[in-house]
Amino acid sequence: FSAGGLPSHLSRLREALSIQEMSQAGESKEDKAQHDQVLAWQQKAVQRSPFVKFMIEHIRKSGCKVDEKEFFEVRHCDEKVGGGFDESASSHGGVVLCQNHIRDYKHTELTLTHELIHAYDHCRAFVDWSNCVHHACSEIRAANLSGDCRWWQEVQRGNVNVKGQGMACVKRRATLSVSMNPACQAAGAAEEAVEKAFQRCYNDTAPFD
Repeated sequence: FSAGGLPSHLSRLREALSIQEMSQAGESKEDKAQHDQVLAWQQKAVQRSPFVKFMIEHIRKSGCKVDEKEFFEVRHCDEKVGGGFDESASSHGGVVLCQNHIRDYKHTELTLTHELIHAYDHCRAFVDWSNCVHHACSEIRAANLSGDCRWWQEVQRGNVNVKGQGMACVKRRATLSVSMNPACQAAGAAEEAVEKAFQRCYNDTAPFD
């Protein structure tokens, strides 16, 4: 090859690496944009959402600290979920929002309310999250009380049965969540736990009662 240039295969390699670097830079910018947007929605919900403010107030009344800068985390999640409650995040746990799965402000508000119900249960009841029935109880309450199973939410999911739809939704969503718990992945374990906990926990509406 000439002193003035690279052989063609090296030239193509350099071009490919340059494109890859540009792509990675683009992904990084996209991730930051996602993060900043979801963080803005989270901060807005903490300041303005009646549901989110209500749950934070009652977690605090139950004796658990909620530092708004440390209790909430926005990050990329491999799991296809909007968020989660991380009991190991601090002495009182913490709420994660998944920036790559949160769709808009209303989804942020709904996810925060759901996860804050878990935080409230963790605070008041000392939940053992490796116990499938304990986990099922909190999932039943969160699905029932957060708005996850409102009629319009179910319509958007294509579930349009009128009679008993709310209760069926709570059971279905609680079972799905419990089945993601590594301690509850034996065949039928999630379904059994939800059935055991259902009546008592579906009727437990604290702190909304």
